Amino acid sequence: MRRAVNQISARFASVRVLIFDLDGTLIDSKLDLAHAVNAMLEHKGRAALPHETVYSYVGNGAPMLVRRALGDGTTDAEANDALAFFLAYYRAHMLDNTVPYPRVREALALLEKRPMAVLTNKPVVFSKAILDGLNLSRYFQFVYGGNSFATKKPVPMGVEILLRDFQAAPREAMMIGDSDVDVRTARNAGIWACGVSYGLGVDGMRAHPPDLMLDCLTELPAHLTSA
Repeated sequence: MRRAVNQISARFASVRVLIFDLDGTLIDSKLDLAHAVNAMLEHKGRAALPHETVYSYVGNGAPMLVRRALGDGTTDAEANDALAFFLAYYRAHMLDNTVPYPRVREALALLEKRPMAVLTNKPVVFSKAILDGLNLSRYFQFVYGGNSFATKKPVPMGVEILLRDFQAAPREAMMIGDSDVDVRTARNAGIWACGVSYGLGVDGMRAHPPDLMLDCLTELPAHLTSA
């Protein structure tokens, strides 16, 4: 087993930059997101959705989450009003139940000598506020959100800008996330892809398998240390 780990470690020996997704990877935010979506639906006179249904809609940013929750036939005006309500509600309640996943703090402490960033499709103001509120901000040199650029993941613009920020080549970087959106982002940018099995999008990664799959983030350091 030790030999197998060493072989994997050698494969990723060039990796020095780590780019993390947020929801489903670093933080368990699903309950606060579900509450915000159902508050929005109540505001629009719609029936609440099961939490598991809301969870399946997460990953492509707040506008898409709201659109999916409202369903087909929603006008742009309705969607815009619903999004404004959702964002206001979520801003007030985004730390009610949200916590880091187990051992995430330990993993980040083990990795903190490496350059690290967050690249998420969540609005950047909320992302930074959550990281601040959970005392995780100090680990990341950059935090980019779904409205930081003209495009969102899986378009690779955010990764490409981070490679420039860190002055790193693609093979020196790894994207760590919980969904096929993160894997496809990594593929589109030509960087390594690492998946976590405990998040929201593990089913999607069956069709888009990452280079490395982890059950716990504390497993990552061993894969990044060559034999």
